[in-house]
Amino acid sequence: MARAVWFDIPVADMTRAIAFYEALTAEKLIRLPVGSEKETAIFAAADGGAAGCLFAAPEDAPSHFGSRVYLDAGPSIDAWLARVEPAGGRILVPKTEITGGRGVYAYVEDSEGNRIGLNSPA
Repeated sequence: MARAVWFDIPVADMTRAIAFYEALTAEKLIRLPVGSEKETAIFAAADGGAAGCLFAAPEDAPSHFGSRVYLDAGPSIDAWLARVEPAGGRILVPKTEITGGRGVYAYVEDSEGNRIGLNSPA
């Protein structure tokens, strides 16, 4: 079975993106340079789950229509959604039930213009 092991979220302004994602997730990111023109800020993996990062590079651009990343919003998505707009993002699709009792999801736009999914069991 294939499973995600890493993700990159392209950003144009690393400082702004870090502020958004730290506010959204209520966790600190680890900012690291990658060569002279690239920069990353890493999300720590929890419980063996997929880890990932924000990534700023000349060849990458934020987009609404590229790959979609879903972040685990924990036991309740409501607290995450309450932090989106104060952090500089927008709610694109509000909390929506997944058929078959498989939880809920929402889509938000981050500070860089990426469409990000949130997922929660309730």
